[in-house]
Amino acid sequence: MAERLRVLVADDETTIRAALSALLALEDDLHVVAQAGDGHEAVEQARRHRPDVAVLDLEMPGGDGISAVAELRRAVPDCAVVLLSGRGRPAHLRDALEAGALAFVAKGAPAGTLAEVIRGAHRGERYVDPALAADALTAPPNPLSERELEVLRLAALDLPTAVIARRTNLAGGTVRNYVAAATAKLGAASKAQAIAIARAQGWIR
Repeated sequence: MAERLRVLVADDETTIRAALSALLALEDDLHVVAQAGDGHEAVEQARRHRPDVAVLDLEMPGGDGISAVAELRRAVPDCAVVLLSGRGRPAHLRDALEAGALAFVAKGAPAGTLAEVIRGAHRGERYVDPALAADALTAPPNPLSERELEVLRLAALDLPTAVIARRTNLAGGTVRNYVAAATAKLGAASKAQAIAIARAQGWIR
């Protein structure tokens, strides 16, 4: 029998992680060698177990799936990465592919589909959930500049203007101007609404 593919499964929900691992274990050519509950643990487990493919949840504490992809790819370059999402957005798709993921799969996809995607990723093949790919074709462009996104992302953490200013090396007034510009560009009535719109579109997480 051919050597089985070594798979890492990372999801912050224990029941989902266990269910995915159990379903993949039913495939004769797949072997789940490690599990992780967040992005940081996923990278550490990948360093330790050297999987062929890592299956990561998009949204996890301690480093989400997308932010873990680049670090994992640096730590274990030969490991292909598949991202799972329950509510992906076109912007998430772009970020995932730019970070080095080869596949983006809906969490509700059949186990057989995920297994095939894992095999394909190991061969270097890309896969994108068809519904997400269709949405990406009609998604509105992101009107915000990188600075506006950076400031809005920090504002979403409910940080005071002074703290955001220190982190971005900007003056407090400049931070407020960026927030105001982002709010206007998104047609929002408030900073909170601007953050909600940006999150809904997947421009900030």
